[in-house]
Amino acid sequence: MTIIDQIEKEQVRTDITPFNIGDTVRVMYKVKEGDKERVQAYEGVVIAKKGAGVRENFTVRRISFGVGVERTFPTNSPRIEKVIVVRKGKVRRAKIYYIRNLSGKAAKVKEVR
Repeated sequence: MTIIDQIEKEQVRTDITPFNIGDTVRVMYKVKEGDKERVQAYEGVVIAKKGAGVRENFTVRRISFGVGVERTFPTNSPRIEKVIVVRKGKVRRAKIYYIRNLSGKAAKVKEVR
């Protein structure tokens, strides 16, 4: 194990709730407005997870006023206060980019019971 790997291992956050692709999550994200800071919730379906360790990112997609909006969050960012898993989804792929082309009921992810 190199020195870089050891340093990165120390930087990885362990307080984030584990989640997978297809899960509906609510990301509590700190937003800075002027000199004030507040927490904003962003809820949607996780469509991708990329990277590993400190460099891990995840993409959340939601529909806002009829338009699909995607946002990528760094998993280990200090700006993320917490991630709440709202629903567990059942998918058979590692990346569910195909949801971008679906609309309405077809774009729903089945729930794990």
